[in-house]
Amino acid sequence: MKPKFSAFDFFLYFILFCVVVSALYPFIYMIAVSFSGTVPVLKGEVFLWPKQFNLDTYAAVFDNPQIGRAYINTIIYTVLGTTISLLVSAAGAYALSKNHMLLRKTFMIMVVITLFFSGGMIPTFLVVRSYHLIDTIWAMVLPLAVSSWNLIVMRTFFAGMPQEVEESGKIDGLTDVGIFFRLVLPLSKAILATIGLFYGVSIWNNFFSALLYLRDADLYPLQIIVRNMVLQGSSANGAGNIGGDSMIIDEALKYATIIITTVPILMVYPFLQKYFAKGALIGSVKG
Repeated sequence: MKPKFSAFDFFLYFILFCVVVSALYPFIYMIAVSFSGTVPVLKGEVFLWPKQFNLDTYAAVFDNPQIGRAYINTIIYTVLGTTISLLVSAAGAYALSKNHMLLRKTFMIMVVITLFFSGGMIPTFLVVRSYHLIDTIWAMVLPLAVSSWNLIVMRTFFAGMPQEVEESGKIDGLTDVGIFFRLVLPLSKAILATIGLFYGVSIWNNFFSALLYLRDADLYPLQIIVRNMVLQGSSANGAGNIGGDSMIIDEALKYATIIITTVPILMVYPFLQKYFAKGALIGSVKG
């Protein structure tokens, strides 16, 4: 029996279609401009499909050594930061999920308070500077290593894990640390993939920490380069702006750089999609 669609259903599909178009069009337009030739871009003839297809814009982007160095830095920050964040968050969440933990409620109150209040930018900067993290890769990793929200979601997930898992580990002579690493984490792939995606995307797109803590251009992440290009109008090859036409060419270079920074993190989603919904739902619903 074929499903019946009401007028309200068609209205919802129309709204969803508009949302999808509004979200995809800017991305499609940037791709079209970045792959188009100079003349169509100058004339404003590019709409949804590249004209005079070429890779000159991307060649100009990759020829800039600053882009390559920033790309490597961003990958290092993302991999290292996500690993540390997952390890610290999972360990803290697992401990807080145990009812017999000493001062458990006190620690939970402290964690929840940070959802609404923070020390502020200047106190945080002073703490980072006091630990001599300025102009190091750790300044991009450690200050934002733990998200209180992600920790609470993971805690809820661990609280719903069967007690038989831990009991079997204790029978085999495992310590609490051994149970955590050898039994709990292997059974928590869904929540680890979900929270890892949250952390990875956050670190990949992070530029504010670099503005605060980094002075050495060799440590800049990719997002700082993109930000400087967008705000200052500088092209990927370092050329200055010469008149209005040069600004349009610079736009193509900016778009190409934005595409290059966005595609890698987008490619991660298909591999984590099967864990994403499951991990997010289990971690947020079970209590």
